[in-house]
Amino acid sequence: MNTDDEIYRLLQRHLDSQAVGFPAAGAGADVRLLKRLFTPDEARVALCLSYKPAPDARINELPDTGFSPGQIRSLLNTMFSKGAVGWKKKDGTDHWYLMPLLIGMYEAQDGDPSLDFLGDAEAYMKTMGFAMSFLSVRPSQMRTIPINRSLAVEHHVATYDQIRAIVRDSPGPFVVLKCICRQGKALKDKPCSKTRRQETCLAMGDMASAVLRRNHGRQLTRDEVLSVLQQNEDDGLVLQPANAQNPEFVCSCCGCCCGMLSYQKFLPAPVGFWANNYFAEVDAGVCAGCGACVARCQVNAVALAGASGGAEVNLNRCIGCGLCVTTCPSEAIRLKKKAPEVAPPLNEEALYDEIMANKSSGFTQLRTLLKAALRLKQ
Repeated sequence: MNTDDEIYRLLQRHLDSQAVGFPAAGAGADVRLLKRLFTPDEARVALCLSYKPAPDARINELPDTGFSPGQIRSLLNTMFSKGAVGWKKKDGTDHWYLMPLLIGMYEAQDGDPSLDFLGDAEAYMKTMGFAMSFLSVRPSQMRTIPINRSLAVEHHVATYDQIRAIVRDSPGPFVVLKCICRQGKALKDKPCSKTRRQETCLAMGDMASAVLRRNHGRQLTRDEVLSVLQQNEDDGLVLQPANAQNPEFVCSCCGCCCGMLSYQKFLPAPVGFWANNYFAEVDAGVCAGCGACVARCQVNAVALAGASGGAEVNLNRCIGCGLCVTTCPSEAIRLKKKAPEVAPPLNEEALYDEIMANKSSGFTQLRTLLKAALRLKQ
């Protein structure tokens, strides 16, 4: 390998050692993607970072990179502007950290991806190594929370399962972004079947501050965020925030474009890989068999079946989003809370600490994929 190839291989291995991995891929798909995001000099500085945010002073104290503190800061800012590394302000000081590819560098293109980046990212994300690494993450990086109107009065709903409470409690700022998944599909002449709107993804708090620093996105008021969320629910999009009690982003996803829901559709029993606290249940005696819920479901979890032709929910696929509940003309579907309820980590830093602590061995990852493959044959 030449010197540049060596530094990218070192960076790939360093990223793979973080909470969410970046495994090697055949045919150089991994290195091609890294070259889209990092110059060789930037890669050398990135080797000094981890998934835990670190201030400038600590980065400057790490092993010699061959760059002055001023050069390091310049390289960090350039990487951040490209969505290659993360930034946040803590205690008045700039902190820098490595992001995973998903959820991180891919989404940090902030709705303005190049076709070359999308092509290289797709080629890498389709590799078995990436899929195995991504699916083995515990707990999941994202979770599904019910849309507001699907929650019955009798539910004792924790704040982290109420999107409007999450927005209300966030200190802000707030930003709306184009959905990179939906935009990528549109560039391939495959427009979304659920909505014509592209500005559906929301960032808040530290993540919104980072987006605004890159001069991307559109800043919103708190009330405008609630309005966007209502439009997303009306369009039938699944609400997927970060798997944290205080999330910094909320994706609003469709089954035809979303990368996360595409993985969900691929797996035969995906609910085991998902984080949620609800599932849908049909009252067979009330169901009219109209099929509205089948059309509304984004993850193929509902079908008209049985002698009566009524709706049946596949609990191995249902992620508890509540979209079917709000459009059932017979009011035959309701959400039920799982027992026991699972509380997500406090924030995204705590989430990645937990993922790191639970990081699967290669054997466990292989067992997970084999288990999924065996279910596919059944």
